[in-house]
Amino acid sequence: METLFTIENLINLFLLIMLQAVLGFDNLLYIAIESKRVTPEKQALVRKLGIALAIILRLILLFAVMELISLFQDPLFTLNWQDIATGSFNLHSIIVLFGGIFILYTAMKEILHMMTLEETCEDNSRPRSFYSALFWIVIMNAIFSFDSILSALAFTDVFAVMATAIIIGGILMIWLSDEVANFLQKNRMYEVVGLFILFLVGIMLVSEGGHLAHLNFIGHTIEPMSKATFYFIIAVMVVINIVQSRYRKKLQRLKMQRVSPDREWL
Repeated sequence: METLFTIENLINLFLLIMLQAVLGFDNLLYIAIESKRVTPEKQALVRKLGIALAIILRLILLFAVMELISLFQDPLFTLNWQDIATGSFNLHSIIVLFGGIFILYTAMKEILHMMTLEETCEDNSRPRSFYSALFWIVIMNAIFSFDSILSALAFTDVFAVMATAIIIGGILMIWLSDEVANFLQKNRMYEVVGLFILFLVGIMLVSEGGHLAHLNFIGHTIEPMSKATFYFIIAVMVVINIVQSRYRKKLQRLKMQRVSPDREWL
């Protein structure tokens, strides 16, 4: 335990906490959207309990990856459809691909639901069960954490450092989960941006899974979306939404100013 408190380990701990915070953004977004499906009085509980259980699962996954990392990287099966698709899939690529496809499905379903939304839709919709939402929050949290764990192994091989970073990152997520959910609830227009960001997360995971599987589709090699590109697109989407919102408010003020003098004259 004495070797834990070295300068190198403390620096690695700080970097890993920052890594958990950055990579946890899309996770928090998914949790906020998924928790909306349960009854309002249980939403905060399902977020906090889901993250707490996910922390335990992350620690178990960290231990498993460190002990059995070769099993995650060894090929399980190959795909050889000439001129259509070829690839070699391992456990890592399958997990990432499954997570990406599921997130794409979730984002598209919510976007389509939003486009067909009616005034009475929210009242008549059947809420998801508490345990169903909890299950998917824990499972998707594990999928999101898989890449962060493998990235952490590039910094250090000290289990205590990585475990401490996971616990601190989880506590930060529990603290921020209500803030993110409340922000989306109060600023409903940002929920649209959030859903499209979630859609981008799905694309990023699918491209990452395809790259890990060395997938070649119709003569084109699948390349992963870089994190820099991902965050740049998010920044552009947020800026566009802010400018559009302010422009809409300005137009509404101008319209009111044109209407007001007529009313005073009457």
